[in-house]
Amino acid sequence: MQKWVFDVRSRTFFLLALSFLVLIYLASAKIPLNPDNSFENSMQKLAGNTLVDHAMQFFSEIGWVLYPIFVAIVLFIKKSTRRLGLILLLSLLIGTIIAAYMRCYTGYEKPDLNFMGAKLAITSGADVGIPCQVDGTFPAGHTVRTTIFAFIVGYALSRRFPRGSHLIWLYPILVSVSRLYLLQEYPTTVIGGAVLGILLADVMSKKLKIELIFDKSKT
Repeated sequence: MQKWVFDVRSRTFFLLALSFLVLIYLASAKIPLNPDNSFENSMQKLAGNTLVDHAMQFFSEIGWVLYPIFVAIVLFIKKSTRRLGLILLLSLLIGTIIAAYMRCYTGYEKPDLNFMGAKLAITSGADVGIPCQVDGTFPAGHTVRTTIFAFIVGYALSRRFPRGSHLIWLYPILVSVSRLYLLQEYPTTVIGGAVLGILLADVMSKKLKIELIFDKSKT
């Protein structure tokens, strides 16, 4: 049974890695740009409901880089959750750096449409900049981080809340949808961010033995 589960996970990881390589090629060649622009043109027309506009800006804001990192630091400080905090913190930092450099490499620039809806009276925190002059957006940094967070924290909650732990995935879903709604990302960049986040979280979890968080003698 364990061998079968391992084989399924290995094949899934391989397929995700292959899919991400394909997405990198497509983004670098700007192949999905026309359908992405058409999608964003449609999204621009949805703005105008003040309640929805404000909700989407709130969801986008909670995907800011410092919020999941702050949670990771708190978990790391506590002795009982130190390994979990370390895995989460390293995964978030590595994911953020990789996403920043990849946005520079692919050069898939963000939508140039203006959000026409109501705006919250807050100033969003600056995201991690890319190390070049191209204002790239593939893969979506918010989606990378929130997916990593959901993957690792969801696993940590899975034994105590075997069903409820899946609700943590509402975090990356809502943040990603909000980024599309606010015309900050394309569908291609969001999908790329989700795949990269899963791959990185899976690799870091295996390398740092996340299963040991359930072994009280190792914490």
